[in-house]
Amino acid sequence: MTGLGKYRGIGVLLARVTVGWVFFYAGIEKLFGAQPFTAVGFLKFGTIGTTAEKVADGTIVNPTHAFWVDLAGNGTLIPIINFLVVFGEVAIGAALIVGLATRFASVAGFLMMGLFWIAAWDFSHGVVEYHSVLAIVTLALGIIGAGEFFGLDAIVDETPIVTRAPSLRYVLG
Repeated sequence: MTGLGKYRGIGVLLARVTVGWVFFYAGIEKLFGAQPFTAVGFLKFGTIGTTAEKVADGTIVNPTHAFWVDLAGNGTLIPIINFLVVFGEVAIGAALIVGLATRFASVAGFLMMGLFWIAAWDFSHGVVEYHSVLAIVTLALGIIGAGEFFGLDAIVDETPIVTRAPSLRYVLG
């Protein structure tokens, strides 16, 4: 890379590592927190939702709230959800930080943040809020193949298995 391409690559690297750190830190914080992580509290109480208009305290504005509360009460699924949240955040974050399987990690991160966005239903400042921004930026990293900029995907792309099966580049990148 020369000229502006090098600086573009550095910008993509910084964005990829920053977004990766957001995911990774969130997962590590849950994994090693003082209390064992459980999604039950968020699913029951963090899914009421908000709007830009003033509503009475405790008013449920999220049309998906009942689904999340039912999910919180499902003793079979909660351990799976707890694992998937923590594992997903750590794995997505680590993959983005090192630039390995970036497209796959980006799609997974987009889906995770999209679900969090729907569950939180926070429209107090409009459609754009933390989860939606993180979802869009994470997806953009996958679209541009951010792992090819100073990431392990650039190395993996040159391996014989990927050169024989170029469709693997849709997962990597």
